[in-house]
Amino acid sequence: MRLFRLTIATIFQRKAWAICLLAVVALPFALPMISSATEKPILVQPARILAAWDALWVCAVLWGLFTAAREGEANAKSGIGEYFLATGLSATRQLFEIWLAVFCFLVPLTLITALICQFAAAPADPVEHSMWWVLNAQYVVLFLLVMAPLLALATALASRFGGISGFAVTLGIALYGLYGVGYLDNLLKLEENPILRHLWLFSPQYRFADLTQRLYFKSGALPTAAFWTMTLYFGGILAVYTGLSRLCFRTKLSS
Repeated sequence: MRLFRLTIATIFQRKAWAICLLAVVALPFALPMISSATEKPILVQPARILAAWDALWVCAVLWGLFTAAREGEANAKSGIGEYFLATGLSATRQLFEIWLAVFCFLVPLTLITALICQFAAAPADPVEHSMWWVLNAQYVVLFLLVMAPLLALATALASRFGGISGFAVTLGIALYGLYGVGYLDNLLKLEENPILRHLWLFSPQYRFADLTQRLYFKSGALPTAAFWTMTLYFGGILAVYTGLSRLCFRTKLSS
């Protein structure tokens, strides 16, 4: 795991992760205090939920994907990938270790967000509170299933086409899956279009992994069948993106 340790050390020394940590920890408590939620105490906890998960999504799609792309590009351009390849570390293993290093920074941020929602924004009603652990756990699983393949894809695309391309493409996919698909769905409800319908069917439905509104309105945990269906769906996307990432990833400038 030499490349993993090197990537971990590089990310740690750049200190950008500290800004994300501060945002994830502080914004859920700071933003509700300077918003209109303070006019009604009952709104503070829902505002904290929105601030917590929105901060995590922003940090993940901006810092996470940018960091993955930068490490993928650096591995190919600096000669590190070629060196490790010569020592017997395969391209597949290099991609995995770079991905794992970035993922290891994202997991604690996700757990911190879930714990803030659990202990600082949980409902007082015993029935609702009993489902809060389950819903937060479901959100953590779905969130990581969405981000994991995007990190790998950003790393792989950046190693072949450059850091800007790797970051921009995966950022576009993430935003499209979170927001663009919903707009496309609304458009299809107004006017049917076979081409747009097929595009919608094959689009990554990341919006289903965003359970913030479910927490906000205290809708309870997802039914077990629905949760496992969503897990299998995002697991399938993970498998597809893993294959694409391995095809695109390269360890040196000259393929």
